[in-house]
Amino acid sequence: MSPLKQKMVNYTLPQQIQQMGLYPFFRTIESEQDTVVKIQGRDILMFGSNSYLGLTTHPKLKEASIKAIEKYGSGCAGSRFLNGTLDIHLELEEKLARYVGKPGAIVFSTGYQVNLGVISSIPGRHDYIIMDDLDHACIIDGARLSFAKVMKYSHNDMESLEKALSRCEMDKIKLICIDGVFSMEGDIANLPEIVKLAEKYNANIMVDDAHGLGVLGKNGSGTADHFGLTDKVDLIMGTFSKSLASIGGFIAADLDTINYLKHNARSLIFSASIAPANAASVIAAVELIQEEPERIEQLWDNTRYAMAALKKAGFDTGHSVTPIIPILIRDDFKTFQLTKMALEQGVFVNPVVSPAVPSSSSLIRYSLMATHTKAQIDESVRVLKSISEQIGVFDVNPEMSINYENLQNHK
Repeated sequence: MSPLKQKMVNYTLPQQIQQMGLYPFFRTIESEQDTVVKIQGRDILMFGSNSYLGLTTHPKLKEASIKAIEKYGSGCAGSRFLNGTLDIHLELEEKLARYVGKPGAIVFSTGYQVNLGVISSIPGRHDYIIMDDLDHACIIDGARLSFAKVMKYSHNDMESLEKALSRCEMDKIKLICIDGVFSMEGDIANLPEIVKLAEKYNANIMVDDAHGLGVLGKNGSGTADHFGLTDKVDLIMGTFSKSLASIGGFIAADLDTINYLKHNARSLIFSASIAPANAASVIAAVELIQEEPERIEQLWDNTRYAMAALKKAGFDTGHSVTPIIPILIRDDFKTFQLTKMALEQGVFVNPVVSPAVPSSSSLIRYSLMATHTKAQIDESVRVLKSISEQIGVFDVNPEMSINYENLQNHK
């Protein structure tokens, strides 16, 4: 047997979890992504979606997508660099640049590809990338593709960030890459202090606002606007697969930077364009968010309500201050149990276990949509609390937590 085949055969952890009846991934949804979805013909409350503003089902987005298909067809059959740029892509880029307060923007096929292309192409061999140690995987992978020296600092720890910056050469590029809103923890980057340190050490800042766009700032324009620091942030990245209810991503910056990226970001040059329907639906989403700012207010009203209900129920929600609420379980096995039993009782949530986080920090990722009702939130909290009491979640000792890799011991 070849080494490749041996490696594939030896990877049996998912099968072990499946045999235990606890496998929580690739659950098949048979309906549109809304506050209630269909799974195996049953109505399930959805508290695992990134559709923060509930726009995936909005008639205006659907209509825009249909009209784009009728005019442009189903795809572009090429990259933006060659034959895949449509006038609708340029219209979208202009709207996005204005939305986040930058001179220019360029659209990529996915948010992941934005970070791969941007982070790998800007810093060179003798430059630096500085990352928060809880940054998203696409920031990490973009840094791995770069020839730059990569440095990490402890999560939102400004003393740790300054130590990293102090070890960098002043005349080299120092790109601080951070999540605006951290996708699992739900807390916000300490951007005001990061800006101060960037100015002190002649560094630049890139904010990944995948989970901040549509949530923070005026009309949801993001983390930088939330702090009034748009002019101090060099690059603002966003995705379309969360609040903007589609697929794709973009980077916004000054025109010189956009020009450089258009001709150097390999994940842009060598990937096909987003489909016309996607571009059209995002244009409609940006317009709708600005026309109906009350959607964001409703999202925050739901967030405050759910946070209070979860805390009253006895859950530890960490440091979250956003619609992403981590429910800390601190045991991989119990996290899987809770996820499975919640689905059986009509509530969809997402498990986050090792190695994504330490087993002692395993959690349920509970996320809000503007379109959730208070009754739906109440029901979800009731179900989660009832199951947690049944399986002993509130009794978990973090030091005695059960690691994902050792779950087979619980057969």
